[in-house]
Amino acid sequence: MGISRDSRHKRRSTGGKKANLKKKRLYESGRPPAMTKIGATRVHTVRVRGGNEKFRAMRLDTGNFSWGSEVSTRKTRILDVVYNASNNELVRTKALVKGAIIQVDPTPFKAWYEQHYGVKVGVKKANKKAAAVEESETKLSNHVQRKQAERQKTRTLDPALEEAFASGRLLCCVSSRPGQSGRCDGYVLEGKELEFYTRQLKKRKQ
Repeated sequence: MGISRDSRHKRRSTGGKKANLKKKRLYESGRPPAMTKIGATRVHTVRVRGGNEKFRAMRLDTGNFSWGSEVSTRKTRILDVVYNASNNELVRTKALVKGAIIQVDPTPFKAWYEQHYGVKVGVKKANKKAAAVEESETKLSNHVQRKQAERQKTRTLDPALEEAFASGRLLCCVSSRPGQSGRCDGYVLEGKELEFYTRQLKKRKQ
């Protein structure tokens, strides 16, 4: 039978039936969803209309994620799918789709932040003193110290993000289409958006 994307078989908005005056056409055909899962990278190429190619990701475990407020993008490991506004089934099956809220490993972002500002983030309260001593002991050239001091003047870090760094799980939103482009890229949730999704996750746990 195949997957068809035509609307001739559907009723009118008023409820009346339409006469189907032609057969199915190849340009109306569709394909089954990729339902990309978390695992060792496996991408299939699909020949599409016009001899072009689509990249159907079957499994992915890494992606490029952008930290908007810090204008920094890092490649990191995907850990879990935690929320999807469209369907809970996509969370249960851990499907990587556009708009899914996922948890990623924050280590690359932490390393960048520490190198850029000279400040350790995501340190638990008990270890803060030890981290401060370690920071003071690291030897830096005067030029780097001046640069970091200048950056410190405008540095702000959302407490919710600080908490996420400490827990080792950063919430991100997938903005690419893994089943079409073969990549799972997105952006780090922060501000009002992070608050909203944190509330939604708490609701689901209750």
